[in-house]
Amino acid sequence: MAEEKHTLEQLKRDHEALAQQIHHHNHLYHALDRPEITDADYDALMRRLLAIEEQYPELATPDSPSQRVGTEPLSHFPSATHANPMLSLENAFNAQDLKDFDSRIRRFLSYDKEIEYLCEPKLDGVAVALTYEQGKLSRGATRGDGITGEDITQNIRTIAAIPLQLRGDFPERLEVRGEVYMELEKFRELNRQRRELGEQTYANPRNLTAGSLRQLDSRLTASRPLTISCYGIGALSGQEPTTHAKLLDKLQDWGFKVAHETTRVAKNIDEVIQHYDALQNLRDSLPYEIDGMVVKVNSRQLQLELGEKSRTPRWAIACKFPARQEMTIVESVRFQVGRTGAVTPVANLRPVNISGVTVSSASLHNWDEIERLGVMIGDTVVVERAGDVIPDIVRVVKDQRDGSEQIIPQPDHCPACGSPVVREAGEVVPRCQGADCPAKLREALKHFSSRSAMDIEGLGERLIDQLLQQKLVQSLPDLYRLTRADLFQLERMGETLAAKLLKAIAASKQRALEQFIYALGIRHVGQHLAKLLSRHFGSLAALTAADIDELLAIHEIGPQVAESVVSFFRDRNTLKLLEDFTLLGVLPQAQKTVAENTNLKGKTFVFTGALERFSRKDGEELVEKQGGRASGSVSKKTDYVVAGPGAGSKLEKAHKLGIPILSEKDFLALIEQNSAGVTT
Repeated sequence: MAEEKHTLEQLKRDHEALAQQIHHHNHLYHALDRPEITDADYDALMRRLLAIEEQYPELATPDSPSQRVGTEPLSHFPSATHANPMLSLENAFNAQDLKDFDSRIRRFLSYDKEIEYLCEPKLDGVAVALTYEQGKLSRGATRGDGITGEDITQNIRTIAAIPLQLRGDFPERLEVRGEVYMELEKFRELNRQRRELGEQTYANPRNLTAGSLRQLDSRLTASRPLTISCYGIGALSGQEPTTHAKLLDKLQDWGFKVAHETTRVAKNIDEVIQHYDALQNLRDSLPYEIDGMVVKVNSRQLQLELGEKSRTPRWAIACKFPARQEMTIVESVRFQVGRTGAVTPVANLRPVNISGVTVSSASLHNWDEIERLGVMIGDTVVVERAGDVIPDIVRVVKDQRDGSEQIIPQPDHCPACGSPVVREAGEVVPRCQGADCPAKLREALKHFSSRSAMDIEGLGERLIDQLLQQKLVQSLPDLYRLTRADLFQLERMGETLAAKLLKAIAASKQRALEQFIYALGIRHVGQHLAKLLSRHFGSLAALTAADIDELLAIHEIGPQVAESVVSFFRDRNTLKLLEDFTLLGVLPQAQKTVAENTNLKGKTFVFTGALERFSRKDGEELVEKQGGRASGSVSKKTDYVVAGPGAGSKLEKAHKLGIPILSEKDFLALIEQNSAGVTT
């Protein structure tokens, strides 16, 4: 007994040490962009932590690094009153406005000497307030009307850059203000994936961020690549730093991410103006959207003396950058073809300079969007550079029309191969029906070789274009038929580069099954669903033979995905493709995770209530490892409901249907018995 107690105490110490390590590396990676270990080493630490929490679920406290997942959807967001109002800022638009701001401050303070200022980038995101009690995150809230916002704690917990547990000499109580945003590259990648699937793309990172933070289902928030930059406090117990710059240093010490790389202390207003000009020049090279610069009196004491007006502080101002919109003319429209055959209209514009960049094209997305805008060839339009690779048309200036404008036609034939183009019912884009379309092949090759798919290092767009021009590759399997002699036909291809590329292609033959499934480019199957299919079926052969009913039985897979997967694997071109891959030695590594000879195989579990001994995700994974499935709703097909404290309508429905109810303890005992092969 003493030995068992010693083991438990040791595991608790190991868990605490692992949690601290992971929090440390999260801080280095997300807040400082200075990782010390590889992704593989980080994953190993997390696996060890999860293994301990699986054995002792009570260790999975809200501040554990494992709690970065979404939970069951809320019915609404509770209100949240801020410790102190989250005020708006007055706006400035040029150097003279900044000088006027400086004059007002010095006049108010009766100051003859120069004022020191802090200059920060004004991120184009969503303001939030984060409350910490005893160093642990207790609440996350939106700004709302400045006095009262919405409690979005469940969603805030999913953002990896927000610490769940503070570091160092943190105060007992703290409210931090920050801007949640999405980096441009991640926003572009998300839109690229949606565009390839023929789905509606997002207009800009800010709108997507705002929508993600207000999802009642936090699992969706968890799937979005959000981050944060912290810029101030609403409340702090204990002594405050003497300057705002020192406050930012403290925030970073406590584990928060701040925009140090673009934040400057200015000795006077002239230096503020210099930094404003410098930041405006940097704007287009930053990894995130900014729309101006925030200027604050650096001294915290002077901030207190200056105080506030009714809605704005006297000690801060936002100096906006010039608008990123301009007017131009749609001269013509061209059509681009994606890997799924989706034909996307792109407007060719009369070149216009927007924020120092010449813009000559803008995405029109699809014909529903064309109809919504009412745009025609020859129209004068307002164009905006707002985060995506190709700028967007915001609106049509209809009073500029002279009657010569032309309707944008929907193509009947593919612009790349001439095959018929069909827009099916319920689709937002028409698709090329050609099996050998070169444009589809080009995009398919880019996707197939990408890092998240087969990860063929060195096979970029330039090489893909050359391979297609030389007709060395006419299908995906042809990549594995390439020889040194073939590659030597390409520009700037020497012995070393050819050997490196062939080695990378050969290495991709043994990729994980989930990567291969994703690489195939099945419509509606992204990385997450590819992993789900891989885990469920365990082999390509089993997935290929699956029917719609089998797919619909998998949690998270609906009719659209099921029909797409079955249609893909029933297509004769796909079967030929897979046969070629096999003959060429492309053998994705199967991952069998479903337990054999288990009494839970095929059983459906629903988890409800505030689970205390394990997270909902952990419970679902335990069920899936034993061959069962987890569902989000109770029905006649449900075999067990696992109920924690506060269980509501799902528990009531289970009682009405006579479904067995398990406590968390009962569930863990059932899993343990089943793992040991005991009949239940």
